[in-house]
Amino acid sequence: MAITSRTKKSPLIHHSDRGSQYCSFQYVSKLRESGVSISMTDKGDPYENAMAERVNGILKVDFKLNRLFKSHAEALLATKSAIANYNSLRPHMSCDYLTPHTAHLLDQPMRMHWKKKDAPLSINT
Repeated sequence: MAITSRTKKSPLIHHSDRGSQYCSFQYVSKLRESGVSISMTDKGDPYENAMAERVNGILKVDFKLNRLFKSHAEALLATKSAIANYNSLRPHMSCDYLTPHTAHLLDQPMRMHWKKKDAPLSINT
């Protein structure tokens, strides 16, 4: 979907957890043919690409994709719907309360709103 629906020529990165389906020759070849950069965790550590892991978690939990589907078609429809809603309907704090779709269309870089892994916790007293 990301490859076929691109409207901007900005870099596209595919992140995965080194699952066998994402390491297959056909899958990797398709990504390379489409000019997609490949990002994989070294040891399955979610902090290696926390943003991608966060999006995956939201899709699985908030959009209920972490379940068994009756068919491939049902799974595909649910996934397409979840991604469309995630990108176009739901504003995100990390995007200055814009939807990801709207934020992607901006010409200037956005300010980072999340803490780095080793950032000290701030305690208000």
